[in-house]
Amino acid sequence: MSYDSFSEECATIKEHLIYDLSESMREATEMDLSLFKKYNVKRGLRNEDGTGVLVGLTRIGNVVGYEKTEEGLIPIPGKLFYRGIDINDMVHALLREKRLGFEEVSYLLLSGKLPNKTQLDEFKCMIASEMPLEKKTRLHLIDLEGSDIMNILARTVLEMYIYDKNPNDVTQANLMRQSLYLLSKFPTIISYAYHVLRHAYNGRTMHIRHPREDLSIAENLLFMIKGEDFTELEARTLDLLLLLQADHGGGNNSTFTVRVTSSTMTDTYSSIAAGIGSLKGPLHGGANLMVADMLEHLKENIKNWKDQEEIDNYLLKMLNKEAYNKSGLIYGIGHAVYTISDPRALLLKELARDLAKEKNRTDEMEFLELIESRAIESFNSFKKGTTKRVSSNIDFYSGFVYDMIGIPKEIFTPLFAMARIVGWCAHRNEEITFAGKRIIRPGYSSIAPEVPYVDISNR
Repeated sequence: MSYDSFSEECATIKEHLIYDLSESMREATEMDLSLFKKYNVKRGLRNEDGTGVLVGLTRIGNVVGYEKTEEGLIPIPGKLFYRGIDINDMVHALLREKRLGFEEVSYLLLSGKLPNKTQLDEFKCMIASEMPLEKKTRLHLIDLEGSDIMNILARTVLEMYIYDKNPNDVTQANLMRQSLYLLSKFPTIISYAYHVLRHAYNGRTMHIRHPREDLSIAENLLFMIKGEDFTELEARTLDLLLLLQADHGGGNNSTFTVRVTSSTMTDTYSSIAAGIGSLKGPLHGGANLMVADMLEHLKENIKNWKDQEEIDNYLLKMLNKEAYNKSGLIYGIGHAVYTISDPRALLLKELARDLAKEKNRTDEMEFLELIESRAIESFNSFKKGTTKRVSSNIDFYSGFVYDMIGIPKEIFTPLFAMARIVGWCAHRNEEITFAGKRIIRPGYSSIAPEVPYVDISNR
């Protein structure tokens, strides 16, 4: 048999084999959901009341959406704390002063304390000086293929291991060095990866702009993506988004992934790459793209953006799985912890209104706010009898804000990673240094019956 004939025969076998194996996999993975209750298994590490199973302690971030009482959970306006400080207080101080705050929050989350002016200036100087990429990394980025920047980001982070002289060292000083190194490199990696992607897949001219030492992290990202064509309000709004997404407690999926991998004492780059893979998922960081797509659909399919009745009817069709993608979901509405409100969404909305005025897009902003309020009412009407409270989350407005700033959709989720790298590193450092150095290893109950081994000749 010739090699070509052999390859053709193997290709046919492969097609049948994959089908047969996938059907066997389907049968092997079928499970009666009632068994979870029987064995007292917390699906998704969630209690029956929707709260997360307590698996650890942290001093970094705290997400509050309800109060626990003897009568059950009492919904309250959402709060988010960084190192015990309410972000509402922090953000409103920054807004009053029209000051950028992501570096300040990064210092706080990583060190546990707010910096004074001298410390903050030194921190900014160090981050800016570390932002340029090494020549080998720049060249490898240009050679990378792939249409997803989150994957390129993860591969580049793994490559950083090669150039680190002490990649496996988990002493406090080295962990902090690596944290600051990653924080400074993410904006540049994302920017370069975007320009490589648009050149490779869209035939556009490749613009590689080097970061500037006189710009903040948010400003440098805008400069490397857009050049000097950005406004002060655009930079402040992006800075606010980064600040609001810097941490969200230890229980969110990507941060927990980083803590789980860190508990094995693996290296920083492997752990952070795992976090990136988690954040990429559409049920986590990728949700902002789904919201943006849904809102574009609504703008096209709702004729009168001010007609409450038309909006209500369409949203109910979505909940009934009759419209949009027929998932029965209204993306950007609801959160695992927040009930009455997501403080991040409320804070982002404040600057979003200002930015909409600057961009002459107030009609769209008003439409979004009406969609937000009617979606919550539609959910309550659709779920009559339920005690669950829902609100918009930060994803509801982030896509619109990115679009007004001129940020391409390809980097919506990578920008989430650029913000969350601070929280990931802070939690990794806490897990390794203070969490008792005990590997995270939960249990699974096997429900497979014992069966005898059958000799191959008798199968």
